[in-house]
Amino acid sequence: MYGYSGRILHIDLTERKTWSEDKPEEWYKLYIGGVSMAARLLWENIEVGCDPLSPGNPICIAGGIFAGTPVPVGGKHGMASKSPLTGFIGDSLSGSWFSLALKRARWDGVVIHGQSDSWVNVFIDDDRVQFRDATKLLGLNTYETEEAIRDELGDDQVRSATIGPAGENLVLFANVTNDGRQAGRTGHGAVWGSKKLKALSIRGTHGVTVADPETLMKLSYDITQAAQGPHTAKYRIYGTATSVLKMDRMGLLPTRNFREGTFEHADLVSGEYMHEHNHVKTIACAQCPIACEQMCSVKDGPYAGAMTGIDYECLFANGPNCGISDIRTVIKLVDLCDRGGMDAMTNGVTVSWAMESFERGVFTKEDFKCKKYPEGFEPYFGNGEAAVTLTEMIRDREGIGDLLSKGTRLASRITDEERGTESYKWAMNIKGLENAGYDARALKTFALGLAVGTRGGCHNRSAAYDPDITGETDRFTVDETRGRVAGRSEEYAAVYDTLPLCKFIRRCFTGKADRAGAWPAIAKLINATTGWDFGYDEVDLIGVRAHTIKKAFNIREGWTRADDHLPYRWQHDPMTKGASAGYVVTDEELEYMKDLYYEYKGWTKEGLIPKSKLIELGMDDVAEEIGV
Repeated sequence: MYGYSGRILHIDLTERKTWSEDKPEEWYKLYIGGVSMAARLLWENIEVGCDPLSPGNPICIAGGIFAGTPVPVGGKHGMASKSPLTGFIGDSLSGSWFSLALKRARWDGVVIHGQSDSWVNVFIDDDRVQFRDATKLLGLNTYETEEAIRDELGDDQVRSATIGPAGENLVLFANVTNDGRQAGRTGHGAVWGSKKLKALSIRGTHGVTVADPETLMKLSYDITQAAQGPHTAKYRIYGTATSVLKMDRMGLLPTRNFREGTFEHADLVSGEYMHEHNHVKTIACAQCPIACEQMCSVKDGPYAGAMTGIDYECLFANGPNCGISDIRTVIKLVDLCDRGGMDAMTNGVTVSWAMESFERGVFTKEDFKCKKYPEGFEPYFGNGEAAVTLTEMIRDREGIGDLLSKGTRLASRITDEERGTESYKWAMNIKGLENAGYDARALKTFALGLAVGTRGGCHNRSAAYDPDITGETDRFTVDETRGRVAGRSEEYAAVYDTLPLCKFIRRCFTGKADRAGAWPAIAKLINATTGWDFGYDEVDLIGVRAHTIKKAFNIREGWTRADDHLPYRWQHDPMTKGASAGYVVTDEELEYMKDLYYEYKGWTKEGLIPKSKLIELGMDDVAEEIGV
């Protein structure tokens, strides 16, 4: 096959053995790569119903069809395992040099089974696999771990995916980090920690063979030229942090644990302010002509020297959502998360839940005792030092950090059971995954997209905020189009997640982020890479099938219609300030939109998938297990 090796590498940590599985070309045509292929590998290899931190939950990694080719922003890979945060599908994307090393080692995917009895660094050296003792890597942060492995092996070309102290300590929202990028949000780092897998390292020495290199080069050149033009300018100059002021104007910027949608100090934590005062340089992932990551540093004050890449989602969560207006503190918080190996979005939302719980009297100063503050401290909104201390406590699972390391859903359930409180009412998660940086009370289509999302409260898996924000829909009202719009937006996003291509390229095909421009170009890229004969409609099916296998996984793990919910606050507590004040998503509105969505998808009233639908998608074996 062109573009693929046809091989999946299986690694058993318990038995310290490996084997290769050959996959037919038709299987690749169905699942392509990225999160779709990773989710399919998870479907095939998991022990159904297992605890996410048990040996029966495999780690599944799938390369991208364009990794190692000239296709811009195609150097990415997908990762899937059962999420310890949600109990459902945990699928993530990461990119850069690790993705290329996997492709050059001639493996289309890796499935890691079992649990090691001691800490291990698995090293894939083309066809050879070594199980290396990782004891001396324990306690190192994510960046230090990558450097230590390269130094030990004496080869700068070795690329590693690693966990930090948060993963070692089984923080349920721990990330896996490679090349400064994160496979984040759903707790993969905790799954790695449960397996005592400190790092997966790869050295690939082979080239990548494509079917039509001349056509692929020309297509890639044209897209690269467009990617350095006006359609990506905001990403290149300010990164996604430029969204802070726009969301604030629209009343959608989550503030003080999603109480409000405007922040009085938004200008002090904006991408523009950060660019002027803290920007160090802009960097790109491997194979990317856009370069969106804004590296920012703290130049003075108690956090001087902290430096990391800052995007909108991490900024909102650890800034306005915690009431923090000092950009230096925000940079420190994100830096702590990146080095510690935990999800900065979930961290910020979890800290804000703790802050609100303190201000409401659920917790007292004594609940926040730690080594640094033996008598406790007061984590009120805006207290940056308290947020930094809490983040360190979560990473180390010290004191109340142990509770907060479980995320807001479990932390609120435990707290309410023990103290007779109702802190679940301000626990801002969906299916256990903390919400993204758009207040959905006044984004009705996006509210539906989040509620039905297989991953939880994720803006990357549902692009339904786009029609609401751009005015394609009336974001304040509900009508009969919402099921179709939400469904098509998640399928559109799933195409990019499966190839995978960074979504920042989406306007570089025709200037519009739509199927009409992108799908013909994507079909040509696929065909030039593989020699296949993909058409426009088949690109649509990539997204449909990718979403369906994840939905099927959740159904098999016990999903019901009731799991497609929204946080209590978004349904009962309207905001009082800004352009989105006065709105909630009522139960009636949500249930109506869910009906529309399930109907659009061709599912039952209860959200289950008919056998005929699965068979149409070439998923006959899935139909036998969960089809109705």
